[in-house]
Amino acid sequence: MMLDILAALKEKDKGAVQTYELVKKRAIRNAEIQERLISPEGTFPPIGRSLAYRFGAFHVLSQISLMNALPEEIKPPQVRSALTAVIIRMIEMPNTFDSKGWLKIGFSGNQPAIGEHYISTGSLYLCSVVFLPLGLNAEDEFWSGAEMPWTAKKAWAGEEFKIDHAE
Repeated sequence: MMLDILAALKEKDKGAVQTYELVKKRAIRNAEIQERLISPEGTFPPIGRSLAYRFGAFHVLSQISLMNALPEEIKPPQVRSALTAVIIRMIEMPNTFDSKGWLKIGFSGNQPAIGEHYISTGSLYLCSVVFLPLGLNAEDEFWSGAEMPWTAKKAWAGEEFKIDHAE
């Protein structure tokens, strides 16, 4: 969300342009790392706080996809394929929803102990930031491209993939 704020600021304050470009560059690198963290099975490491946001952990990857700013070696359909695998894996986990269809606190199913003091049922819906690419039109490559393996899926299948390298 910081990118959105800085994008608005740079329109009003030309001094914010440099900050925006730096934050965008870092966000693109973060998105590149996030894409690599998705296992072939659609899992990812439960690292950090706010684990109850589930696939909302991929906010940056989703934002960079929406901005059409993915690194050249990461194709939009491979991001769609990877995020879909994560969403399906997490949503289909037993005991994810209560009897009324509301999300329960958890990373994978119902795990109330991972709920930080600031977590409530409403905050669980920060998972919805993964759906930012819905802002792309239907013809965008993100939606129109054929399903593709993502980096970890390629790596674990013995296929060629680009080695990770930061600038």
